[in-house]
Amino acid sequence: MLAGVLGSCRTPRDVTYFSNIGDADRRAISEAADLKVKPDDRLSIVVVSKDPQLASLFNLPMVAQRIGQPGVTSTPLTRSTSNEVASYMVDPSGNIEFPVLGSIHIGGMKRDEVASYICNELVGRDLIKDPVVIVDFLNRGVSVLGEVASPGRITFDRDRFTLLDALSQAGDLTINGKRTDVLVMRRQGDEQISYRVDLTDAGSLANSPVYFLQQDDVVYVSPNDVRKRQTTANGNAPLTPSFWISIASLLTTVAVLVFK
Repeated sequence: MLAGVLGSCRTPRDVTYFSNIGDADRRAISEAADLKVKPDDRLSIVVVSKDPQLASLFNLPMVAQRIGQPGVTSTPLTRSTSNEVASYMVDPSGNIEFPVLGSIHIGGMKRDEVASYICNELVGRDLIKDPVVIVDFLNRGVSVLGEVASPGRITFDRDRFTLLDALSQAGDLTINGKRTDVLVMRRQGDEQISYRVDLTDAGSLANSPVYFLQQDDVVYVSPNDVRKRQTTANGNAPLTPSFWISIASLLTTVAVLVFK
């Protein structure tokens, strides 16, 4: 009984992040995978040229110009302006409908590859001589669920966005979050691949293929045993010193009555 009381007062060892990091510790980080275009991605594609009027043929800033064009919606370019640019929804086959060029396949390409491809098409078809193509993802985001302070979808505006970035933007793990069991689910083609990361082990995180997140990854922080027991009728009462003191008092009372 005393051991149970003392055990309940013991300081947990699985709450501290990276508990195995020493002074001046160096670890290789898993190589970042560049974001690639996938079905259902929304892209902003802007063509710039020394001739703005010519470039405007390949940009669709006005809603009226987009009427009747499938797969094209409007979205603000920045939060500080009311100007709009066309956002292209990638269809299940990895294609988009681009002005003048028609249907083009960009599935599996990185941002710079999409820009280079469109630029080469414009020059190769003698449509424009000096194009500069700017491509950006408009739906870069991950979902963070489970034992975090603020679960929900988190958007990011850079290619190298880490698991720690996502957790910090979600308000960090709650005290009931299981730091040794963070699940990341990622869709690759027709498959969903799951990875588990131990945040108390620096090597587990640094070497994980999900150290850098991809768009639409799902991060789930599992509840620890204390949190799980809160869903039962007795909850965590058996782990508290007061519980065992009450049991000891009851047993003492019973013994006195029996042997009186």
